[in-house]
Amino acid sequence: MIYKTRKKSQNWAGETIGIIVLDCEYPYVPGNVANATTYDFPVRYAVAEGADNHRLIFDRDLSLLEPFKEAARKLEAEGVRAITGACGFMALFQQEIAASVDIPVFMSSLLQVPFMHRITGRRVGIITADQSQLSSEHLERSGITADIPLAIGGMEDCAPFRQAIFYPDGTLDDDAIRAGAVARALRLQEDNPDLGAILLECSDLPPYAHDIQAATDLPVFDFVTMINNVHQGFTRRPYRGYL
Repeated sequence: MIYKTRKKSQNWAGETIGIIVLDCEYPYVPGNVANATTYDFPVRYAVAEGADNHRLIFDRDLSLLEPFKEAARKLEAEGVRAITGACGFMALFQQEIAASVDIPVFMSSLLQVPFMHRITGRRVGIITADQSQLSSEHLERSGITADIPLAIGGMEDCAPFRQAIFYPDGTLDDDAIRAGAVARALRLQEDNPDLGAILLECSDLPPYAHDIQAATDLPVFDFVTMINNVHQGFTRRPYRGYL
């Protein structure tokens, strides 16, 4: 077999997914998008310098586009095959970041919502970091049309989550956030009997996806399901078996 170099700027190989992370500081527990042990394959990270979660989520600071584009170009030059984000609110810049590079870009977990509705034919539940900040623009930029029935609930009332993520002191109460996430999912299900699946918008919530699924008995999607799916699209393997 003869191999050929893909990029002159690539000094290593084997990382399919590049992940743009925010410029934040708190514990990234296993299962978090920003924890490399979450994946069964190597990933590469790049920080969007100066882009903290307050500027992205609460301020919707459009000047953050340039740091995001710079991080995307850096990851592309380093040889990744596709680029994702690490906050569902990065949907705000999906089109612009995608246009700045020549590889697939999937910045927000929200991109899965149309697929989730299509396969279930039922209402899609979204658990977001802060319900008041998830706007129609974030949904539209993720391809979520008005005819897709949604039920949205936020984690803003979970004090341990709010403290760890939005007002970090370097600590994170994993058990308390787990309980809060499960309670939020159960309330969403109770208020919406027609719920067919749940999407965890926030990149800090995948560590609790198993518990949410166990409590609701619904399919649960998040950043990790999306990242795994794209990775598998680039790394198909030959089948071995017999007839």
